[in-house]
Amino acid sequence: MYAVIATGGKQYRVSQGDTIDVEKLGVEVGTEVRFDQVLLVGTDSETKIGQPLVPGAIVVGKVVENGRAAKIIVYKIRRRKNYRRKQGHRQAFTRLVIQGIQVG
Repeated sequence: MYAVIATGGKQYRVSQGDTIDVEKLGVEVGTEVRFDQVLLVGTDSETKIGQPLVPGAIVVGKVVENGRAAKIIVYKIRRRKNYRRKQGHRQAFTRLVIQGIQVG
C-alpha cells in the first residue's frame, strides 16, 4: 500500500517503512506525526484518488531526526560593475519514518 501526501508545499509518495526528508516541522525527535492531507491511496488492486483529499485517510510517521542539508552556495555577479555577493544556505529538514497508512 502506498499514499501521496502533501506537506511543506510538496508532495511525497510514501509507503510503510519509508524514510523521507520533509520541510522542517518543528517537533521533537521521537514524536509521532499524523498527515491528514492524503491526496491518493493505492494498493495492488485499487486506487483511491481524492478530490482533493481522500476522506478519512491518515498517514502516520515518527520523527527520527531534525537536521540541516548540505550547504549550497549562492553567488551573484554583475559583469563589469565590481558587484559580487556570496552567500551560503543550509535548508532545515525533518527526517521521518512512515509507520502506517490508515484508510477510513
